[in-house]
Amino acid sequence: MAQTDTSFSNRRQKLAAQLPEQQVDAMLVTHLTHVRYLTGFSGSNGALLLSGDLFATMATDGRYTTQIAEEVPDIEAITGRAVGPALLATVEAPLRVGFEADYVSVSQLDKLKEETPEGIDLVPVTGVIEKIRLVKDAAELDGLTQVAQLASDALEACLDAGEVAIGRTERQVAADLEYRMRVAGAERVSFDTIVASGPNSAKPHHGAGDRVLASGDIVTIDYGAHVDGFNSDCTRTFVLGEVGEFAREIYELVLKSQEAGVKAAVPGASLVDVDAACRDIIKEAGYGEYFVHSTGHGIGLDVHEAPYAATTGSGELKPGMTLTIEPGVYVPGKGGVRIEDTLIITEGAPEVITTLPKQLRVL
Repeated sequence: MAQTDTSFSNRRQKLAAQLPEQQVDAMLVTHLTHVRYLTGFSGSNGALLLSGDLFATMATDGRYTTQIAEEVPDIEAITGRAVGPALLATVEAPLRVGFEADYVSVSQLDKLKEETPEGIDLVPVTGVIEKIRLVKDAAELDGLTQVAQLASDALEACLDAGEVAIGRTERQVAADLEYRMRVAGAERVSFDTIVASGPNSAKPHHGAGDRVLASGDIVTIDYGAHVDGFNSDCTRTFVLGEVGEFAREIYELVLKSQEAGVKAAVPGASLVDVDAACRDIIKEAGYGEYFVHSTGHGIGLDVHEAPYAATTGSGELKPGMTLTIEPGVYVPGKGGVRIEDTLIITEGAPEVITTLPKQLRVL
């Protein structure tokens, strides 16, 4: 389901409904991810001014005149390099205008205040759009499902072609996987592809270097594709050649933990409890100190966004939220395993949109 003008207008309605609670008359949106979320505009310079009565105006510079007309046909756009001041110059005082405090630097705010017409008060607003983004609409869930399937198919194709193999480098494997995603329609990767082999697999964010894959290696691949603003995120771990006792032990442990986390991710579950469902299993097996990150995060226009399943997490899951479940065990000098799925929270069991098998695969 493609995003439509209605999808964007519905999101703007939700934001407008929150403005009275923030004690502002209008909202100046300058964070580009939020501009895209509310309008569909994907350029690198743009802003939206939205009033409580849903009147909206956009601004961009001359590079995007054609693009903004195509992507946002339902909102009038003005041209100005400094998009925030350009929009504020269009309103009549007195007016209280909220700005995104989490995304405006001190120097940007100073400049904005210098160019704001007299009678307009700038009011810091935090977290309002992020809360709206927590529960995805149908168009978002469709986009996320499609990009997750594209990425799953790409890694499966790499495996079928023997591209994850003894004698190849981590960098070569990453390049092949990224190439397959691009050919399949990805605009770019969601984040730097991780191919962590042997002792490198004990580093959760290793990257992909020049190490040559060898027999007995644990190989962790964490990767994602980006299409139409949406991101995917998936991790699978493999073993090359013969499987050692350590590799089999921690793989089976992490898989058990990961499956428990997926089962726990239901409406009403607290994010702390979802994390505990994974973490407690690893702790009981004596590897608690080697699970060094949170259990999962939401995904959408950002790779990492709320909600967060962690020991410090807050809130409960609701239908329409997304969440990754990605426990791991990382033993320095020996190796590590991470298994990650992306879920859509539904009224019943979660929908797993990363479709690659999770049973141990020996390559």
